[in-house]
Amino acid sequence: MKIPFVTVDVFTDRKFGGNPLAVVPDAQGLSTEQMQAIAAEFNLAETTFVLPPEDPAHTAHVRIFTPKSEMPFAGHPNVGTAFVLAHLGKAAGDRFVFEEKAGLVPLDITRENGRVVATRLAAPKQLSLGETIAPEIVASAVGLSAADIVRPPVLASTGVTFVFAELASRAVLKAATYNTDVFVKHLPMDRAVGIHLYVPAKEEGVEIQTRMFAPLYGVPEDPATGGANVTLIGLLAHLDPRPDLTLSKTIGQGFDMGRPSILEASAEKKAGKVVATYIGGRCVPMMSGTIEIDRAR
Repeated sequence: MKIPFVTVDVFTDRKFGGNPLAVVPDAQGLSTEQMQAIAAEFNLAETTFVLPPEDPAHTAHVRIFTPKSEMPFAGHPNVGTAFVLAHLGKAAGDRFVFEEKAGLVPLDITRENGRVVATRLAAPKQLSLGETIAPEIVASAVGLSAADIVRPPVLASTGVTFVFAELASRAVLKAATYNTDVFVKHLPMDRAVGIHLYVPAKEEGVEIQTRMFAPLYGVPEDPATGGANVTLIGLLAHLDPRPDLTLSKTIGQGFDMGRPSILEASAEKKAGKVVATYIGGRCVPMMSGTIEIDRAR
């Protein structure tokens, strides 16, 4: 079989920025094992495979793979896949709905002068908070000291779980790294994918800077993690004492990797409860080609 693919840089307005994504726009005929092997071959943070929807009212059924495992939901793969389908004219309209393991993912398409430039998703689940984690564990996993962490790290999810830790300064964030041995010993806890670090930092047009480490999933560091940042904006809204608000932030990630990414995040809070979270950004197409693979048996 010859399977077409495209790649796109997500959460950026320029090539070689943002987070690269590989998309297989028509994955019919591929087995789960083949999808996983293709994702490992690309060796990007994620690769997506587009299938016909189970419900014809929806746009597509989308499966997401890291180099090592399948994900129930992730942010940049959804934003990039919606961009690719709209850019290729494979889906009509400016409102998509993807079927995924975590649930339904609605997406809005943004066009400028008729050209697709960006997409935005709504997280498939409302914000849920898990247990707090000892700062010493998180600090040892990312090469820092417990004193560098501002508040107790916490597990949180809007479709996929991460550990969230606010750091004391931008310099501390820049100094972070990852210790695989600690990840192996302590993660995944509650099936957490990785550790998402953040700090308020107004620079280069963003208000928050973040980094995300997930070495157990084949992603030592991710240039832009939509699934983590869409949860982060919900967490920040939750921590805000106001019972009702719409919170919007421009988030930067990947700056310390040489892959600067810009993510537009927002959350809605009503009567003290976070009821919706959104993440979006611009994309640029990069490459296209074909994968030659034996037909699944």
